Amino acid sequence: MFRLLSIEFHKLKYNRSSRVLSIIYFGLLTCIALIAAIKFDIGPIKFHLAEMGIFNFPYIWHFNTFMAAILKFFLLLVIVSMMANEYSYKTLKQNLIDGLSKKEFILSKFYTVIAFSVISTVFVFVVSLILGLIYSDFNEVGIILSDLNYLFAFFVKLVGFFSFGLFFGILIKRSAFAVAAMIVWLIIENMFRGYLFYSFKNADRTGDKVAEIMQFLPFESMSNLIKEPFSRLGAVKSVANQIGEEFTKDYAVQYTDVLIVSVWTFIFVYSSYALLKKRDL
Repeated sequence: MFRLLSIEFHKLKYNRSSRVLSIIYFGLLTCIALIAAIKFDIGPIKFHLAEMGIFNFPYIWHFNTFMAAILKFFLLLVIVSMMANEYSYKTLKQNLIDGLSKKEFILSKFYTVIAFSVISTVFVFVVSLILGLIYSDFNEVGIILSDLNYLFAFFVKLVGFFSFGLFFGILIKRSAFAVAAMIVWLIIENMFRGYLFYSFKNADRTGDKVAEIMQFLPFESMSNLIKEPFSRLGAVKSVANQIGEEFTKDYAVQYTDVLIVSVWTFIFVYSSYALLKKRDL
């Protein structure tokens, strides 16, 4: 494992675009802390985002993992370009000539996906812990350590998403087209959602029936891992109660979603290996 990882990180070390994208990604993750600086004082109206509770434990684990997951596109570019460069620079062929099997080659890419996901998860954990210790109204150890399953969901989400990118990188061989293919897939999923709503328009619990089907699709299952945290915020709930609305949404990490994404991850990685195995390089 470590031998294969060292090969991949050696390649990334000398790839300028990958270095730049990685720096931008982790830089933007750090910028989550800048949310605390958002403050408006307009006469009697005082608005300080940090004081609204977004950095309170354990809510911060939910909020920060959701926000950090939005930035995963930058590392996706690293993953697909990493695969595209193997074909462009003929390093794939050279690795196989040097004795690396096709299985080891795919594993080296998958280990890199896992490594990026682990580093990202640890990075978000550290940033969130520091922000929480500074701004949270609740600093009891039991409260701090609750809801850490959002970090696990974040890790699973990244692994699934990057494995999807790896598959398209091998299938299409060009990073720009691989990313475009993922965007097309996302559009198709949303068109399918619209079709389901149209099909069930006269049925009871239309939204629930659509969700029951959509949860098995790759992008939707990844999205379900960490649900939007904004309506969970106390200030939002207070406003909703004042206008007669009530939120009954379940924000917890559902392990059925973890299982679905894990199955898709296996499908993407195995399909990548099957593609490479059939190709005449």
